[in-house]
Amino acid sequence: MSVCKGKILIIDDEPTICESCADVLRGDGYTVDSSRTGSSGLEKYHASSFDVVFLDLKMPGMSGMEVLERLRSMDENVVTVVITGYATVESAVESIKKGAFDFLPKPFTPEELRVIATRARQHRDLLLETGKLRHEKEKIRERFISMVSHQLKVPLVAVQQYFEVILGGMAGDVNEKQRRMLMRSQCRIGELLKLIDKWLSFSRIDREMLVQEYVDFDIVGVIKDIVRFLDPLTEEKSIKLSIEGKDTCRVHAHRDFIYEALTNLISNGINYSKEGGSVIVCVSRLPEVVRVEIKDTGIGIEKDVLPYIFDEFYRSRRAKVTLGSGLGLSIVKRIIEAHAGTITVKSTVDVGSTFIVELPAHAAADEVTTGGD
Repeated sequence: MSVCKGKILIIDDEPTICESCADVLRGDGYTVDSSRTGSSGLEKYHASSFDVVFLDLKMPGMSGMEVLERLRSMDENVVTVVITGYATVESAVESIKKGAFDFLPKPFTPEELRVIATRARQHRDLLLETGKLRHEKEKIRERFISMVSHQLKVPLVAVQQYFEVILGGMAGDVNEKQRRMLMRSQCRIGELLKLIDKWLSFSRIDREMLVQEYVDFDIVGVIKDIVRFLDPLTEEKSIKLSIEGKDTCRVHAHRDFIYEALTNLISNGINYSKEGGSVIVCVSRLPEVVRVEIKDTGIGIEKDVLPYIFDEFYRSRRAKVTLGSGLGLSIVKRIIEAHAGTITVKSTVDVGSTFIVELPAHAAADEVTTGGD
């Protein structure tokens, strides 16, 4: 009994091309299906995923380039070989840019078809194996973070409780010098516990998990809660923190994680702003996204380090004026991207920074004008 080498879909409006290619590939051990239009080809791919797609660029109705783009949106691991009798350098480059694996100009021989089908099938196997390994690596990383974090938190919490007992005088008198030393130690332990919580948050951020806990809420109401929470920090640094833009703007997202992400960005704006400066949070509703901009009058970020600020544990030289782990912005980025959103930053040294968060807009975002959280 022969073993199937894989499933191939041929999308071409020329019946002879479909039939001749199918005969060659079936004879080589592949399961083959075909479509004469781009739309029917997409329907077949959606109904039953294929390992390789041979796609004609020149077809009536939906063009091959459009089909190529839609296939990529349906399956990031799709392997597409573009076939056409109108081969040019420009069309080859454009198709590769849109995600095509290779380019096969007409006319081609059965042997050329077999060779490129074999290469495409092998490439598909590599993509799937890479994705599987990446998924397994991520699961191992998450389990490791959770395990290590738990093992670290238990003894640290115990030590912190002992400090509270000693500072409370239940183990005898404590002089002022000892008290200061114990309080500093207790503070450092608190910072370690916060860092561990950040590790745990980082390991929890998963799009499939978040979607299950999405709710409709007013993002302006969340920002107002954050402003109230950060009042002591703004008073301490004499920072003016204000909200501009829409009075209400509803989104469909994971409320707690969005709260965490925006709290991080707004508190960063306060921490890195000069005393007496300002932080403005501007909310706007665009056709397809809700945009939140956090503008500060802080120390700014050097142009050469901007590409790295969202990397785990990265801290620029200027950022080291305040305490931090270098995990905050990487967590924020992961939260926003898990919501299919984007985060970008514009910054000028000694002038300030603007972090721009865009989340997919909820259909009823502008229709609900009352009621916050």
